[in-house]
This record gives sequence, C-alpha cells and structure tokens, in this order.
Amino acid sequence: MSGKFVVEEVESVALPPKARVEREDPRETFERKRDYLDGFLSQKPVADPTGEPGGALYEDVIAALKDIFDPEIPVNIYDLGLIYGVEVTDDAHAAVTMTLTTPHCPVAESMPAEVELRVAAVPGIATAEVNLVWDPPWDPQKMTDDAKLELGML
Repeated sequence: MSGKFVVEEVESVALPPKARVEREDPRETFERKRDYLDGFLSQKPVADPTGEPGGALYEDVIAALKDIFDPEIPVNIYDLGLIYGVEVTDDAHAAVTMTLTTPHCPVAESMPAEVELRVAAVPGIATAEVNLVWDPPWDPQKMTDDAKLELGML
C-alpha cells in the first residue's frame, strides 16, 4: 500500500456504551464511610509529664536553678555543672542532687539552703530537698559549652 488510500464511507456509527456504576443500594453513597481518623480522634489526651524532663514543672525547676549564680564564678550553678540530678515526683516533691566546686567552697553551708528555697518557691512544687554529694567530684568538664565560653575556656 504505498501511496494508495482506501476510503470507506458509512452512514452512521454506533455510539459506544456509556460507563455506568451499578449500586445495589443508593443510600450507600450518602452514608458516611468509616473515617480513617476515628481511632485517632477517640484517643484520650495524654497528661503532660510535668515531673519528667520536658514537662512544665521540671523545666520550671531547671529555670529556677539557672537563676542561682556561684558568687565566685559569673555562671549559674546549672551550667557550671553543679547539679547532678533533678527529680520531680507526681506529688510535686522536688529532689535536687548537687555538688560544689570543692568541699572548702565558701558557700558550702549557704548554697544548698538557697537551692532548696528557690526550688521550693517554684509554683507547683510542694516540697523540695537538696542532697549534697561529693562523689563524683566536680571538674570543669561538667560545665556546659555556654559556661566554658563565658569563662573563656572555649
């Protein structure tokens, strides 16, 4: 068939059938289908872990500790690495484990009492206790990078 075309003339062409979706019950299209968010929406909210790291009460205690400065070093006691642990129980009892730079520190008698007063003053804290420990001993490596920068150690 090189160069030759065959032309066929027709009077009409049958239309193709229209696409149809047959449903047994027309109400099926109007009823709400199972929502994929049902399980998510029916969950109860999880209580904020107030006494755990990241919880509001715990973070408020940390903020209070960051407001206490060592009188000899212009850095707060938290960034200085003097705070070894903070625990806040469900009944709002705060326990702070801390140390001092040396056992002969001039504020060895007053600093733990100040920490206890400041932590007890945090709204939501019922009682506070400070445990002063000497093991492991404090060393400059316990300081945060911010504290080291402030003291010119970085």
